[in-house]
Amino acid sequence: MHFDTFLTSALLILLVTSIAVALFKHLGLGSVLGLLVSGIIVGPYSPGPYVTRHVEDVRHFTELGVVMLLFVIGLGMKPSRLWAMRREVLGLGSLQIIITGICIGAYFYFYQPSLSVALLVGFTFALSSTAFVLQLLQERGEIASKHGNTAFSILLMQDMAIVPLLAIVPILSTTGTLSSDIPLWEQFSIVIGMLIMITLFGKYMVPLALNYLATKANKEAFILVVMLSVFFAAWSMHIVGMSMALGAFIMGMLLSGSRFRLQIQASIEPYKGLLMSLFFVAVGMSIDFQSLAQQPWLFLQHTTVIIFIKLFVLFILILLFGYSTSIASRISFLLSQGGEFGFVLFGSAKALQVIDDHTFIYAIGVISISMLLTPLLVQIGNTLATRMAPVDSGEAEGFCLFEREHNEKTVVIGGYGRVGHAVAMLLHSSKIPFIAFDTDPDKVAQGKIDGLPVFFGDIGDPQLLTTTHIEHAALVVLTINQAATAERAVSHIRNSFPNVPVIARAYDLESCGRLVEAGATYAYPETLESSLRLGGLALEMLNVPQENVDLLVRGVRSDNYQLIAEDED
Repeated sequence: MHFDTFLTSALLILLVTSIAVALFKHLGLGSVLGLLVSGIIVGPYSPGPYVTRHVEDVRHFTELGVVMLLFVIGLGMKPSRLWAMRREVLGLGSLQIIITGICIGAYFYFYQPSLSVALLVGFTFALSSTAFVLQLLQERGEIASKHGNTAFSILLMQDMAIVPLLAIVPILSTTGTLSSDIPLWEQFSIVIGMLIMITLFGKYMVPLALNYLATKANKEAFILVVMLSVFFAAWSMHIVGMSMALGAFIMGMLLSGSRFRLQIQASIEPYKGLLMSLFFVAVGMSIDFQSLAQQPWLFLQHTTVIIFIKLFVLFILILLFGYSTSIASRISFLLSQGGEFGFVLFGSAKALQVIDDHTFIYAIGVISISMLLTPLLVQIGNTLATRMAPVDSGEAEGFCLFEREHNEKTVVIGGYGRVGHAVAMLLHSSKIPFIAFDTDPDKVAQGKIDGLPVFFGDIGDPQLLTTTHIEHAALVVLTINQAATAERAVSHIRNSFPNVPVIARAYDLESCGRLVEAGATYAYPETLESSLRLGGLALEMLNVPQENVDLLVRGVRSDNYQLIAEDED
C-alpha cells in the first residue's frame, strides 16, 4: 500500500521512527540503528505500507544533512588544527584508501571481468560513512576523543578521494562522454577559482552580513544568511565535481574564528538534526531485501569479506602509525561500513553502464547492511578495546576536535554590558576561565579588543546553551537587563541542567522574585543592592563599627531586603 499524500507519509514516518528510536535507545543500540530500521519498515521493499518508491530522490535531498554536519564540524576546527592533523589525514587516510581499495578490488576481480572496474568497486567500498560515524561519535560523546580525532582524519581524506574517483567513472565508460574534454590545467584553475571565491565569501562577506543583521536584531535573516553560506560552498564544490560536504567543511573552517561561531552552530543544529535523521531513514529505505534474497549466500559473502578486509587493513595500519591496540580496535570497527558517497559513485557508474544493474543492487545492499550492522560492530570494538587496555579511556591527547572554551571550572556569563564586563574582569584577574555571550555586536567587538572570550549569542536560546555544553559549567552568571530573556535562560538551565548553579542580576525586588521562582540559585536586585551598599558606606563614614555594618547588611539580605524595600515603597 502506497501513501500518496505528503501529510499521510509524514505521519507514517514520524510514527514509526518515534517508536523505533525510543525502543533502540532503550536497548542501548543508539538512535541511528532505530532510524535505519524505520527506513526499512516504511520503504518500498517492505511488505507493509510505504511512503514512496523514489528512494534515490529522497536520499539526494537528505544528503543536505551530511552537508550541514560537515559544516558544523568545520566550525569547530581552525586551519591550524587541520594542519596539525596532516599526518593522519595525508598519511594514514591515504594508505587506508589505497591498500583497502586494492585488496577489495582484488577480491571483486573474481566476479568482474574488468580489472579497472573491480578496482573502482574496491576503492568505492574503501570509503566509510562520514555521516554515520560522526553521528555515532556525537551520540556517545566521543567526538573529541583520540580515536574520534583519528577517525575524522581518515574520513576527511576519504571525502577528498571522491574527486578522482568520480573523474575515473566516465573514463571507464564505453557509452558516456568523457568529462575530461576540458584540459587538466583548466579544470585545476576552475577548482582553485572556486576555492578562492568560497574563501572571499566566507572570510569577508558572510561575517559582514552577520554583523549587520545582528546589529538590527534580525534573527530570521541571520539564519538565512548562515544557510546561504553553507549551500553556496556546497554548490561551488559540486559544480567542479567535488564533494558538497567538503565545500561545507571549508566554509565552516572559514567561520571557525568568528565571534558568531557558537550562535551559527546553534542556529543550524535543528535543521542538521532533522535532515540527518531523514538521511538514515532514506538509507534504510534503499535496502532491497527481495533482490538480495535471490543469492543470499553470495551477498552475505560479499558483505563479510568487505567488512573483514576493512577491519584488518585499518587495524594493522593504525598499529603501524604508533597507536595502541585499544585505539586500533575502536577505529577499525568504527570505520568498517560502506560510505554514503558509494551511493553516488555506484549510481554514476550504473548510469554510464560501467557496472550492470545486478552489481549496483548488491553494492547498494552491502553499503546499507554494513551501516545497519555498524552500531553492533562498534560495541564489539569497544568491548575488545576495553579488554586490550582497561585503563585506556580513549580521551584526547593534545588537541580536541572541537575547541572547548568550557571545562569543569569554566564560568558562563550572559551579557557583556557594564555589569558583565565587571564580572569578566574580576574572573580574568583571578585566572578563572570563562566565556561570555552578548547579542550586541559592538559589545562583542569590545570583548575582542579586551582580549576576552566574548561571543555573539542569545543566552536565552536553548540550542545555544546545549551547543556550548553548559552542563560542564561551574557557574552561570546572568547580567543581562532583559528580564524575559533572563527568566527564559534560568528556566531552561534549571529544567535541563539542574546541577548548574545560576546567579542573576535583577532590576528590582519583583524581578528578583521571578528569577528565583524560575530557578535561579541567587538573584540580586540591582537597585536595592546599590542602595544597601551606599547605606553601609554612609554608616562606616559615621564611625559605626565595621562589624555592626556587616551584620546589618547581612541581616537585610537574609530578610529579602524587606527593610529597605519597605522604605523604597
